Amino acid sequence: MNKPAAPIALVPKPQSPSLPASHSRKLWLIGVTLALAIVVAVGTIWWFASSSESVRYITAPTTRGPITRAITATGTVNPELTIIIGSYVSGVIQQLFCDYNTQVKEGQICAKIDPRPYQTVVDQNKANLAEAKAQVEKDKANLTYAQVNYDRNARLVQTNAVSKDALDNAKSALEQARAQIGVDEATIAQREAQLATAEVNLGYTDIISPVNGTVVARNVTVGQTVAASFQTPTLFLIATDLTKMQVDTNVSESDIGGIKEGDKAYFTVDAFPRRTFRGVVTQVRQSPQSIQNVVTYDVVVSVSNVDLALKPGMTAASRIIIDERTNALRVPSQAARFSPTEATAVRSTPSDRPANEARGAVWVLEDGKPKRIPVVAGLDDDTFIEIVQGELKPGDPVIVTEQHNEAKAAGSSSVPRPRF
Repeated sequence: MNKPAAPIALVPKPQSPSLPASHSRKLWLIGVTLALAIVVAVGTIWWFASSSESVRYITAPTTRGPITRAITATGTVNPELTIIIGSYVSGVIQQLFCDYNTQVKEGQICAKIDPRPYQTVVDQNKANLAEAKAQVEKDKANLTYAQVNYDRNARLVQTNAVSKDALDNAKSALEQARAQIGVDEATIAQREAQLATAEVNLGYTDIISPVNGTVVARNVTVGQTVAASFQTPTLFLIATDLTKMQVDTNVSESDIGGIKEGDKAYFTVDAFPRRTFRGVVTQVRQSPQSIQNVVTYDVVVSVSNVDLALKPGMTAASRIIIDERTNALRVPSQAARFSPTEATAVRSTPSDRPANEARGAVWVLEDGKPKRIPVVAGLDDDTFIEIVQGELKPGDPVIVTEQHNEAKAAGSSSVPRPRF
């Protein structure tokens, strides 16, 4: 008979001993300290990397070439000489013989005013003149009779056939007849003058061109009444020679002092934007024009127009050369305004500086560092500056600007640095 199994006793597993709380806090503090140390190390490295900015200088070579100082102005293209044809007499335009662009010759009739009123005046003055001439013939016959009567009475008075009073009357009649002849001759001269005036007015009914040229404006039509009582009306404008034009430019008072006769000028017009016309200043007019308190002066630029490309009235954008150099030692204008921010820039010794160093200086790149070179500047055309005196020579790299690290090159003014 089997014996019953003995009961199995359950023995608990041994547990690992737990760490004290103080030891865990020390481990946490060590981890935090290591993390902060890493952050500080990275920040310090970035601090020094950002503080030591690298500078890159942009240079341009010193060259020889032209430098031109110019003044810009706008103006209008006009013929050199334009003749205004008006009317001396009033009346109705009866005929027109000229139009726009008509080539006219001196003495050619361009228009005709109705001559009938003036022809009537001429005919009337001719009749008055004929009457005056007839009157003088009549008075000459009367003078002849008075002379005969006086001679007769002079003979008769010697024989006492007539009285002395009769002789005196005959003498008075003779003298009056002679005086009347003088009055008649003066009347004839007056009638002749009136007739000449009437004929002149009749001749003015023909509007005649006084010069050879081209009609550039016509201000009348057939049937239009021209009134010349108070002001002579303008009927035609005739340009004498369209192969010679001029540009009337408006130059401001701040620039007029540098312009003189003989200066070269260049201009363009909207009709030919790719063509540059050349001219010369022929006149600087002493007549100011004030528009809204802005004073300008008229500078006349003459230009040849053989191909008749320029038309009267075109707007010209002019450039007047007031000074120029053909083979000047020059540097860009930015080089004269540049000043480096590096404290390690090399400066020239006082013995190398000219007496008038105050005129300016440029910086050249020497062994990777900027070096100051005193110079005497000359002509400036806003692009290049002439170097009159200094130790520069063609090919020397002058500094025009400087660039810092990428952050500054991208446009930021300063690199933010961390604070701890």
